[in-house]
Amino acid sequence: MDILYNVMVFLHIVGAAMVVGIWIGNMKKPTVHPRQFDGAATQVITGVVMMGLIPALDMDANYMKLGIKLAIGLAVAVLAFIGSRKYRKGEPISKGLAHSVGGLALLNVAIATLWN
Repeated sequence: MDILYNVMVFLHIVGAAMVVGIWIGNMKKPTVHPRQFDGAATQVITGVVMMGLIPALDMDANYMKLGIKLAIGLAVAVLAFIGSRKYRKGEPISKGLAHSVGGLALLNVAIATLWN
């Protein structure tokens, strides 16, 4: 079970890198790339799996923190989905949408690392 949990943590970090990295890489011309939705979905799925493994591994958890992270993660996923559909259709993507996806994902990383 520990190995599964550690693999989920690894994939969770990869998902965050996909969302935040693409956002930073496109900072001069903000857009939402479909891979950002893939990263956000990866984060939500792996986060839920890790939350399910917490009781099985007899770990202590701050469920308020995890609930806030889940809510922000779902918001990022929804916004990234909207942006990726616009990207695929060739429609213009607002700077606000692009920065919301990246900024909220970065906020989620900050909550994960700074909130004890």
